[in-house]
Amino acid sequence: MIKIIVAGFNGSMGQKAVHLVNNTEDFKLVGVYSPLVKDLQPASYDLPKDVQVFNDFSAINIEADVWIDFSTPKAVFENTKFALGHHIRPVVGTSGLTDQQVEDLKAYAKTQHMAGLIVPNFGISAVLLMKFAKEAAKYFPEAEIIEMHHADKTDAPSGTALSTAKQISEAREPQAADNKKFDETLPGARGGNYKGIRIHSVRLPGYVAHEQVLFGSEGEALTIRQDSFTRDSFMKGVEIAVKKVGSLTELVVGLENVLS
Repeated sequence: MIKIIVAGFNGSMGQKAVHLVNNTEDFKLVGVYSPLVKDLQPASYDLPKDVQVFNDFSAINIEADVWIDFSTPKAVFENTKFALGHHIRPVVGTSGLTDQQVEDLKAYAKTQHMAGLIVPNFGISAVLLMKFAKEAAKYFPEAEIIEMHHADKTDAPSGTALSTAKQISEAREPQAADNKKFDETLPGARGGNYKGIRIHSVRLPGYVAHEQVLFGSEGEALTIRQDSFTRDSFMKGVEIAVKKVGSLTELVVGLENVLS
């Protein structure tokens, strides 16, 4: 039985994670955490009566194997550090961690002899998009990314888009510095710039999570796209991550690290 705490349990993805845990054999929800809640009665959130509700780190004193994090970009670093420091393996689905924060968490995990998983996207289609984009970048080094999310997503670009850009950058031949001068009559029109890869973020009602990678070369183009139409589509990836995180020996980034 895998004992689990869900952080950010009162958000949209947190609620999906709670439902997954409660309805998966060999998973046991032992606690939920959010600093935003004041009522600590599990019945108030339709949780089993033996699940403990926490709004303060100092009160968490239960045994758990996995910490699922769907909190906020501002909270995720401290949440993950707390989990590692208390020997709870984190499965992090919250975006917003900087490169330096990821490196700091990896180093901290080593000092704690702990492992965990940071997942830019739990959608299998998104994982495959990143895999295909990395392969395509060997042959189409010129690329741009368009990511589209729901209007409530506050960070931009998405963790998936950044991860895609990093993998493209690693796979392609080193590029000359992007010194092209664009006449942006509206500042930012060319999007963010990650090592010469332009990233464009869309935030609109009706969307969930979508990404396109556009590759261009002389006389031809290639577009790779994935669409997640419901948040339920991410739960298969969460289930895999929770079941496989125990096989890791360090803190790693990407669901592909536990896909067999």
